[in-house]
Amino acid sequence: MPAQRRAGPGQGQTPSPGRGVTTLADGLWVALGLVLGADATLVQIVGLSLRVSLSACLVGALLGLGLGAALAVLRFPGHGAVVVVVNTLLALPSVVVGLLVYLLLSRSGPLGAWGLLFTPPAMVVAQSLLVLPLVAALARRLVLDALREGGEQLRALGAGRLLSGLLMLLHQRWGVLTIVLTAFGRAISEVGAVMVVGGNMAGYTRVMTTAIALETSKGDLPLALGLGLVLLGLVGVLNLAIAALPGGRRQHAEGLA
Repeated sequence: MPAQRRAGPGQGQTPSPGRGVTTLADGLWVALGLVLGADATLVQIVGLSLRVSLSACLVGALLGLGLGAALAVLRFPGHGAVVVVVNTLLALPSVVVGLLVYLLLSRSGPLGAWGLLFTPPAMVVAQSLLVLPLVAALARRLVLDALREGGEQLRALGAGRLLSGLLMLLHQRWGVLTIVLTAFGRAISEVGAVMVVGGNMAGYTRVMTTAIALETSKGDLPLALGLGLVLLGLVGVLNLAIAALPGGRRQHAEGLA
């Protein structure tokens, strides 16, 4: 057993609870072995996490970019209230989003007949609603700033308000990509909503964040640390990508200000 506890990188064996990993160094060593050895359980969890979060990011980006552009260029009764609501939803707890989706998809809910509760599509819905306000708020700020620089030229060419907003999104494609990457980072790192609507079922709805919480409570620290290393790596790559984009770091900071 001591040899298994000290298994080095490349063995790829899934540790079980109570293995006797007593130090952080032991846990990190075994976790590194799981990552480098492409442990089957770890790969399955990471793959599902990426599929769910990428799908949610795509849905949230399509809806949020359109909403943000519309809020930037259109004026209608209650416009200010809508903007306040969108900005307020930036701080919406993920568990509240999960609860709302749960009520919609439960058997007694309006969408209960669809049978989506405790499935990956339910998790996609929850994460999409979570990133939607973030994308909309950042897109609105991006379009407003772009219109200050080139809005007069578009109006002189006869472009309408909504068309001007959409053209500005196209023009500011690097800023849009920064927004999408930020939304993906928000989606992949959240735990509350997917825990509520997914049920954290092994091999079916268990993603990285819910698996980390579960395995830590079970005492399976190597698997939790391995997933944590992968999650930190993904977030780090996202931040590097945002910083590498033209004006990406500045636009990200200003949009959240």
